[in-house]
Amino acid sequence: MKAIILAAGMGRRLAPVTDDAPKCLTEIGGRTILEHQLQAFRANGVDDIVVVRGYRAEDIQVPGARYYLNDDYQNNNILWSLFYAAPEIGSEPFLFTYCDIVFHPDVVKKTIASPGDFALVVDREWQRAYEGRTLHPLPEAELTQVRDGAIVEVGKRVSAEGTLGEFIGLMKVSARGAAVLAETWRDVRARYQGREDQPFHRAAQFRKAYLTDMLQELVARGERLVPVEIDGEWREIDTLQDLERARTWIWF
Repeated sequence: MKAIILAAGMGRRLAPVTDDAPKCLTEIGGRTILEHQLQAFRANGVDDIVVVRGYRAEDIQVPGARYYLNDDYQNNNILWSLFYAAPEIGSEPFLFTYCDIVFHPDVVKKTIASPGDFALVVDREWQRAYEGRTLHPLPEAELTQVRDGAIVEVGKRVSAEGTLGEFIGLMKVSARGAAVLAETWRDVRARYQGREDQPFHRAAQFRKAYLTDMLQELVARGERLVPVEIDGEWREIDTLQDLERARTWIWF
């Protein structure tokens, strides 16, 4: 199985750490975020690595990896960044991750084992991570609402009442799911051709859409998204505050 890592953005909220290096090269416990991710993947036999680069692209080097360049990273967002790697999406299963999270290898193992076409890792203990987290406000959490074992809502500004937890930014897509995702992207791109500044689900502009906006599109089309439930076992590093907290918590 391959893993697609999105590492194109500038990580402005981690400045000055990111002034001279991409966010994924921020060090925690003697390793970069990227190295922690690669360790977790390789511990589970995932060594086919794809990286979407953008900001300071040449600084990101992973032996044996395939690279795609998002050369418009300052004007688009996570969803568009993913599909710069469109040649990797369509006929094979893959894992996907944001570049600013660290997670225990067991989380990867549990994700791979999920039978769903779209299996999203959801932290049920998400509220604990927001205690004292003043620089990353709660409304930015990508929360999930689940009904009959399937995710029916996911994204920012989803109601915290009754939520299962926070989508951490790690997911597995099956071979069938990859084909559906690729076709949905082609359809949505065609629909928004010349209208990229129009809203798309919770995104104010299609060109600025998040992955979760596409996931919501899949739900609207009748696809079943399933949660991979965890309790902690990960951290997001989005701000200097997050970085300091992670450095005191990291388990490996």
